[in-house]
Amino acid sequence: MKVLIDTNVIIDILEYREPFFQDSYRLLQLGLQGHLDALMSAGAVTDVYYIINRSIRNALKAKERIFALKALISICDTTALDIDTALSLNIADFEDAVIAAIAKRERVDYIVTRNEADYIDSPVPATSPNRFLKQFLEGQ
Repeated sequence: MKVLIDTNVIIDILEYREPFFQDSYRLLQLGLQGHLDALMSAGAVTDVYYIINRSIRNALKAKERIFALKALISICDTTALDIDTALSLNIADFEDAVIAAIAKRERVDYIVTRNEADYIDSPVPATSPNRFLKQFLEGQ
């Protein structure tokens, strides 16, 4: 199974945000254990760096977290075709439309996000970490 993990889920893990941390971390563990292929967009990496650096106010430590993250999650590029696809989607937030377009191109099974409502018209279904884990564990 292949999932594209949205920025908010990554931040939940790196910032230990409760009550979201546990489910988000368990999702990442499934990837580490080889049960799923976890991806994130290259654009999300810059967003994550910005948010973490703003929070901890230490560029070196923020880069170290990004370096660690890269070892755990595959990074996928954003292409010109993704932009074209995003522009054609009926998704209000352009950044979310780009994520949906990348997910479609990468043929992922789910976009894992805490903002499922933002992806109602996505060509790839969106689910929360909690819902994904319940569904995944039921299938085992």
